[in-house]
Amino acid sequence: MVARLTRLSEIDRASVPFAVDGQDVTGLAGDTIMIAMLAHRQTLRSSEFGPEKRAGFCLMGACQDCWVWTEEGSRLRACSTTVEPGMRLLSQPPEGWIW
Repeated sequence: MVARLTRLSEIDRASVPFAVDGQDVTGLAGDTIMIAMLAHRQTLRSSEFGPEKRAGFCLMGACQDCWVWTEEGSRLRACSTTVEPGMRLLSQPPEGWIW
């Protein structure tokens, strides 16, 4: 899949390994989840209201457009949560998760 974002600077920061939907990827130290994910793919998630794909909107934690989930079921705002080594993230809610 083609990434939405392309890094042009600050590429010498330490790598941070994490996984999205079972795929191992890396971000850079200090990246938000949003930046780390969109450096590898076009979208963060699908809309819960239809088939549209979402990639974030406000970039400051107000619009709730960037929710992603941990494999354990916690919901995280991708635009304001820093990616951590070993995170295992999902672009869709885990089975049985209730809005």
